[in-house]
Amino acid sequence: MTGMQFSFTGLLYLVMLFVPNILWASRRPAGYEQHTAKESPFLLCCERAGQALVCCLALVAAPNGRTAAPVWRLWLAVSFLLMLLYECWWLRYFRSPRTMMDFYSSLLGIPVAGASLPVMAFLLLGVYRKSPLLAASSALLGIGHIGIHLQHRRGITENPPRK
Repeated sequence: MTGMQFSFTGLLYLVMLFVPNILWASRRPAGYEQHTAKESPFLLCCERAGQALVCCLALVAAPNGRTAAPVWRLWLAVSFLLMLLYECWWLRYFRSPRTMMDFYSSLLGIPVAGASLPVMAFLLLGVYRKSPLLAASSALLGIGHIGIHLQHRRGITENPPRK
């Protein structure tokens, strides 16, 4: 068994993930808190466990990543493209009126893109690394995070904000 090493790719992904979320903390859409009170405890548990595991596992990688065949590098390229789309989604959100519908919007047909894009990116990073743990943790994160976002969006469409 080979040793593990620090992953600068994982660090870059986490920076791309956390910086917009930190900025968002002071720019939340009006009414966001009322939706968080109704979150499924199961989805919240999946989300939190997935977040912790993905953050830890993203930072470690087997040292053979640089010798991957070109077909495996395609997984990394698509994964990174998804993270770039995630950044584009955030730019669009910050330039919008920042309503609840803006926050749960799709991008290029990808529903709840703010939740879906990074989950898919980390899942593909796990495929690229041949890391079943990172891929499974990303799937767990996706069940919780995407599930919660879909739940919030459904609540908005069923009970639109009053003007």
